[in-house]
Parts: sequence; structure tokens; C-alpha cells
Amino acid sequence: MLIKKRPGYEIPSSEITPEHIYLNRRSFMKGATLAAAGALLAACGPDMSNAPKGRAPVEGVDPTPGTTEARTDELGDPLNSYDDIITYNNYYEFSTDKDGPAKLATNFPTSPWQVEVGGLVRNPGVYDIEDLRTKFDQEERIYRLRCVEAWSMVIPWQGFPLSQLLKEVEPTADAKFVRFETIYDPDNMPGQKSPWFNWPYVEGLRLDEAMNELTLLATGLYGKDLLPQNGAPIRLVAPWKYGFKSIKSIVKIDLVADMPTSLWMDSAPREYGFYANVNPDVPHPRWSQASERRIGELGRRPTLKFNGYEEQVAYLYEGMDLRANF
Repeated sequence: MLIKKRPGYEIPSSEITPEHIYLNRRSFMKGATLAAAGALLAACGPDMSNAPKGRAPVEGVDPTPGTTEARTDELGDPLNSYDDIITYNNYYEFSTDKDGPAKLATNFPTSPWQVEVGGLVRNPGVYDIEDLRTKFDQEERIYRLRCVEAWSMVIPWQGFPLSQLLKEVEPTADAKFVRFETIYDPDNMPGQKSPWFNWPYVEGLRLDEAMNELTLLATGLYGKDLLPQNGAPIRLVAPWKYGFKSIKSIVKIDLVADMPTSLWMDSAPREYGFYANVNPDVPHPRWSQASERRIGELGRRPTLKFNGYEEQVAYLYEGMDLRANF
């Protein structure tokens, strides 16, 4: 079930708007086509040529920031449409094109599905996806998603805090990190046949990051189960980090003592570090992170440190050099 909470980024079930209203409430997006972007970035270049176009405002909607009626995040920024979110994706397991995953993932099997949780824990287990949906109270949270490519969206996720699952398996004192692994299924994920990456996709968090209240295991968005191109049936969402940290289609979670090496760290260690915190003051080696393009809008906006979640997560990095620990 969906439960009611109110830190600003969560929406109670009693106020979830029907999809047809969601889709008509893109009331604040400026109507305009997107300009073609510059050069394609090797890791995941900001090619905006296939980005969803802006929409004209809807009359008669009161855009009160942070309200469910306005369908905004806590900063007052409107949600991206369902169409935006399911058609503009980075998912290299299927395609390096933004519109490729939606086309190639149509028949990707997401049921039955199990997630194995183990490593340095007292209560390892294997969870069916339906067990995860029913065992843990499902919440709706509106989060900003900031890609390392310098584009962004606002997405209403459904899911449950990762901390709830971790508390159930009880990490031992030796557990310092959480390692996540995507399914390896090259027959259904054609991108995994590429020799350029060391599949399967692996990501990691420090244990205290994983236990933070913002860290979500998402099972849906816009009141529906996740589609394959969005990481079905279960994915990580860590909204203060660049999007590539939010690993999709998870089949394995291990508590470990040592920092995991992620797929991107393995592929391009000079460009992609373990932490990947959104930081406008730390540029990517090949482009600035000082601003971003919100999908559906014309122009750019300044990027916020920790993607605007500084109050909730800055304490995790006190005393750290965020340039060295990028």
C-alpha cells in the first residue's frame, strides 16, 4: 500500500492524482522545441535531438509550490509527463540511444523476478518482487533526477526506503558498503552483447548513504509498475547523485566490507568516481556541471548542489574533499 508521509518529497496515497490529470497538468512547461545539443559525450553524451518537446501551459491550474494539486516537487518545479519519462532513457543494456530502450525493451520479462540479498548480513534472503511490493509499505516520492549528461527530470516514483530492507537482513559490523547488480540477460538485453563494458552493471553505496531516508527502491512511477526501459521491476533511486548511480533491474544486493567498483568506474575511472554526487562546482573532465537542461523546457537552469537535497545529505560528507571524492 501507499502510505502518507510529509517531508515535502513524498505524496500520500489519498492525494495521488489519476493519470489523465497527471498528463494534463504539465502546466508550467514552456512550449518550444529543444535545440540540438553539441557533441555526443562518450560516456552518455547530452544528445538532445530526441528529447521530448515542451508543452503549452494548461489553463486554470493553480501552481502552488509543493502541493499535490500543482503536482510539483518541493521546490515548485512541475513533474515531467509520463511520456517524457518512459521515452527518454539511458539504459545501455538495451541501447545507447535515448529512444532505443523504449523500443527494444517492450518484451523484456520482469515476472517472475527475484532479488537476492546477502553478503555480510545476519539474515540473508531471496525476495520475489511481489513480496517486496507487499511486505514493505509503498510510498510515492517526487524526486528530481539529474543525469551526469547535464539534463534532468522531475519524477513521481513509487517504492520503499532501502533502509527497511537492510534493517530486515541486519548488516554485520563488518559491512561498510552496499553492492548492487543488474540482471545479466544478453538474449533480452542486446546491449549486454557489447564488448565495451564489463557486464553486468554494478553500482554501490556507502552503508550510511544506503540507510539515508531519501534512498529508495522504486517499483513504479505515476501510479503504475515500472516499465522495462525505466528499470523494471525494481531499481535504485538516490536523488542527490547523478542518475547512473540509480541502478536498474536489480537482482542482487550484497553487503560488503570494501568499496565496490561500479561499471562506470571500471570503464572510465578518470571520469566516473564512486560517489557521483551532483555538484555544480566539480565539472566532468569534458563538460561543465554548473547548469542543466530540464527535459520539456527551453534553456538551461543552474544545477543545485546535491541536486537540491543538501539539507538531507550534506552531513554524510562532512570533512571530505568533494573534488577528490567525485
